[in-house]
Amino acid sequence: MRPDRPLILSVLLMAAGLGLTFFYCTGNVGLNAAYPLSGAALKINLATYGPAALGGPALTALGLVLLLWSWICAIFRQMGLFGTPADRGEEGPTRLFGPSTDHGEEPSRQLQ
Repeated sequence: MRPDRPLILSVLLMAAGLGLTFFYCTGNVGLNAAYPLSGAALKINLATYGPAALGGPALTALGLVLLLWSWICAIFRQMGLFGTPADRGEEGPTRLFGPSTDHGEEPSRQLQ
């Protein structure tokens, strides 16, 4: 299994979940910087109401699960455990524009 589609879906789900959570959010952020670093503090107070209180964290968690799945798929694909033998074979470089190795046809015919 290729890891690109679950990765795209996981990013979209996490963005939707965090967007819902922060769109309905009310709160404040405070930062205190002090000379002895033990006195420095960062305080974040967030409160989310409405449908985002349940839907936002659920979409974010589902996105994280899919991110973990795509990460595992990418590791197994690199080790060669997923895919057919044709997928594991080395592909040569491909040309996007211009004639390929077959010089018998016009370049415009090759792109179709």
